[in-house]
Amino acid sequence: MKKIILGLCLILGINSLYAKGDLYIFDIENKEGKYTPKLIEKAFENNGYYISANSEMNQPFMIQFKETSFKVFTLLTIFHEELSEKLVLKHPKAGIFVPAGVGIYQSKDDDFLHVSILTAEAQEKIVGFKDSLFHQIEKKNLETLKKALPGAKMHLSEQAMNPTGPLVTSFEVETDEDWEEMKEELAMVIEDGFKPFGFVMSNYTEYNYMLSKEETIDTPFDFYDTYSICKLKVIYTVSKTRPEAAAFAPCTMIFYKKKGEDKIVMGFPAVYNWMSSAHVTDDKAKAALMKAQKDFETILREATE
Repeated sequence: MKKIILGLCLILGINSLYAKGDLYIFDIENKEGKYTPKLIEKAFENNGYYISANSEMNQPFMIQFKETSFKVFTLLTIFHEELSEKLVLKHPKAGIFVPAGVGIYQSKDDDFLHVSILTAEAQEKIVGFKDSLFHQIEKKNLETLKKALPGAKMHLSEQAMNPTGPLVTSFEVETDEDWEEMKEELAMVIEDGFKPFGFVMSNYTEYNYMLSKEETIDTPFDFYDTYSICKLKVIYTVSKTRPEAAAFAPCTMIFYKKKGEDKIVMGFPAVYNWMSSAHVTDDKAKAALMKAQKDFETILREATE
């Protein structure tokens, strides 16, 4: 019988832990539309990053909600190939940032384009451990954005609020020598569960294939996959008051098994990060986030029963 372990990693601490903002925000004058998501994507690509997806959201907003408040609203998902590899090989659960989000947005009544991205300290807070690799990645992130957006003003978001729930939700399922069959069953049930709950899989990464250099070298994993998941209603509703929260979208779910271990691990950053780091206090936005959290947990729980 499969044994199911639900892990809720709540990072607790004194208020000083949240003494500054969790997001870097870049602001640049863009009245003529000179700076675009494609330009930013290219800058990352030229600096050693893998581009998982560049998702323009205004068209989906118009289709589903018949309106949008933005000239530009794009979810760019990326990871630095060399540094992310080192980080995941050292800390497998850090894969919740492979890929990580970059929010790019400009309201119709705003002459400025804005870009939001998580700080290294925020990522450390979420996963519950520190590592200099987070800061090396942050250095590359900021270097890339400064080059793409010359003259942009960079600042931190307002001080993060204390989280009201776990920052990472994780599930572990015990397995045996038939792990390949279990992996396929889990993946099928999880993927089939997305659409009925309104989730869209914007990207799937067979990351172990990348770690193994296309199966030419050994890795510590039997498999390591990541799913980038988003829920349009959540993004649309939150964007009304906190567009900078786009740095959390899509959410990346890790799905892996280490060699020599008898368990499959799944996990994703919880919506409490959105509310804490991006100051999401609007009742409708919070309700949409909490429903998404509950729905995602339901999908994983049903898959592992």
